[in-house]
Amino acid sequence: MRHVSEVDLSTNACHGSRCLFKSGRSWFFAGAFSAVLALTVILASMLSAQQPHEQPQDGVTIQGSVLDLGGSSVVGASVKLEQKDVRETLETKTNAAGAFMFTALPPGRYLISAEKSGQRSRSTAVLVQTKGDRKTVELTLEAPGDTQPKSGPSSPSSSQTMQFSDQPNFTIAGVVDWTAVGGHGSDSALRTSEDLARETLTLKPESSRSNGAARGDSEAKGHESESHLRAAHASAPASFEANHQLGEFYFRLGRYQDSIPLLLTAYEIDPTVNSNAYDLALAYREVGDLSQARKYVEKLLAHNDSADLHLLAGELDEKLGDPLAAVREDEQAVRLDPSEQNYFEWGSELLLHRAVWQAVEVFKNGAKAYPKSSRMLTALGASLFAGALYDEAALRLCDASDLNPAAPEPYVFMGKIEIAAPTRLPCIEQKLARFVQEQPGNPVANYLYAMTVWKRQEQPAEQQSLQQVETLLIKAVTLDPNCVDAYLQLGILYSSQHDYEKAIGFYRKAIKADPQLGEAHYRLGVAYDRTGQSAKAKSEFLLHDEIEKKQADAVESQRREVKQFLVVLQEQPTHPPAQ
Repeated sequence: MRHVSEVDLSTNACHGSRCLFKSGRSWFFAGAFSAVLALTVILASMLSAQQPHEQPQDGVTIQGSVLDLGGSSVVGASVKLEQKDVRETLETKTNAAGAFMFTALPPGRYLISAEKSGQRSRSTAVLVQTKGDRKTVELTLEAPGDTQPKSGPSSPSSSQTMQFSDQPNFTIAGVVDWTAVGGHGSDSALRTSEDLARETLTLKPESSRSNGAARGDSEAKGHESESHLRAAHASAPASFEANHQLGEFYFRLGRYQDSIPLLLTAYEIDPTVNSNAYDLALAYREVGDLSQARKYVEKLLAHNDSADLHLLAGELDEKLGDPLAAVREDEQAVRLDPSEQNYFEWGSELLLHRAVWQAVEVFKNGAKAYPKSSRMLTALGASLFAGALYDEAALRLCDASDLNPAAPEPYVFMGKIEIAAPTRLPCIEQKLARFVQEQPGNPVANYLYAMTVWKRQEQPAEQQSLQQVETLLIKAVTLDPNCVDAYLQLGILYSSQHDYEKAIGFYRKAIKADPQLGEAHYRLGVAYDRTGQSAKAKSEFLLHDEIEKKQADAVESQRREVKQFLVVLQEQPTHPPAQ
């Protein structure tokens, strides 16, 4: 029987919400976030214990560590801290653990960097808005001329910032398996950034662009009846018009299998009619014959170099497992037509394949060109989070929610990054409060706001705030009985109050809603152990271990499917992939 500590590691633990992903699109296991974050809390506490000073209650603390490119701690590195609009520069050195700390600081915007033996880190912006806040920063030293760390993405310098009116300052040279990627921040933050990259692909424009596959039944009803079109085809089977008209009729009804033979016959009769060839390619895409779809897009591109065709080609290349070709098609689409959709597609492709800083630049330029695009700012926030610029990511997501307060996506993204980030983030609690106020019947709004309120609590937590958290979580599961993580959080809440019987009930409800929620099994085992039910505890622990192993294998397999882009900056040598 394993020993269970009396300390509840995550009274304030953080989790993804399965009630956000009923469609099953999310391919990472949000329930694993809590266990990882609990470990992160322990490690952060150990780090804090090594610091030479305690944080004053009336000031701000900025702390962190300095690493070399291999990920080892750097002792005796000089760390400089500058506050915006203040000339004075503070400086300290890292201790034996490679850690540093600045205390008793006023709220404001800061710039922090490190240096040792000619190696420097990039400057990192830190925003602290509330007295008593504690920010954690990780700085990596690089040799002069280095543009990219050996593990994880790199941030371009301001002089290298890409301008879309000119040639981009980077090229995508290849792809590499990144199963062993390091990434910024904790594993929980890395998984969250991967999750958000996938979710970014699903963001819709404020006014969805129509294409051939999205034409509705109403348009089809305006055409002649099927019987009339079939009669016309029967009387002239070799006619382009007869085949094309009947093929289009089926296509617009979503009967793609029926449309393909007719559109193909029309194409063979007259391959110069682009609209027919385009819809033939879309029909092949809709039935899953991606190779045939790509074939006809290539034929169209041979004599019609249009942005829409490059965009479609990029989509097909990604689905066919050729992301290198996909990103080049997306870039060409932006060159031909710098539309909001094309910016978004290019940036999303870069983000999906971990070209994080290049995605940031694309989305920044897209947001500049389309300042009213909520999804562009949402995607920018996801990219900044992937680059560990947590505060800036939060600000951009808050901006996105202000552009379209009724849209749930910016709130969901900001809730996720708030849960995964090591410290509280600016503006998010206020925006999620608005989310609940405007959509009180939304279970996701109640869940995310509950987690944000809980995260800001110091220990011991205020009873009034805990009651607010409890009320919000109860409302979430009442509105959505499948909001599994709200059940889990209720169990954690009652466990922290030593009400194990009530906690057991909510853990069991979480498992009923999702039998593969490993953390719920583990915490149920802990609760059984506390109440003297050793056999049941042992069974739950075994289930937890089996589930965690399966899920870890699945995450590794899924990561192997997403190749990381190898980025080469202009006038810079190619760096070999990290081993």
